[in-house]
Amino acid sequence: MEVIELGSSIELVDFKDVEKDKLIVIKKIVGNFVKKFQDRNSGFERLSLHLKKIHNNEHEIIGKLNMNGNIYHSEVIDYNLFYALNETLKKLENESG
Repeated sequence: MEVIELGSSIELVDFKDVEKDKLIVIKKIVGNFVKKFQDRNSGFERLSLHLKKIHNNEHEIIGKLNMNGNIYHSEVIDYNLFYALNETLKKLENESG
């Protein structure tokens, strides 16, 4: 399990096999999401995203958001990595409030 830390409050787990160009976009998407959370709610603590490959074609992203002492989970499976990432982040946003 390889962890990429983005600052002290964001971790990307098992994103090591993602192409460099795609990883740059992923970091920007995640960074913008976290910035939006921090602007909206000062209780943001940590975001963890775990990428799993399923049958070599599908991507599963498992998200965990720590906010205001609560932990929120989200999980999305899709062929499109960016769609799966966006849906995971949207679910976390909706769950947290």
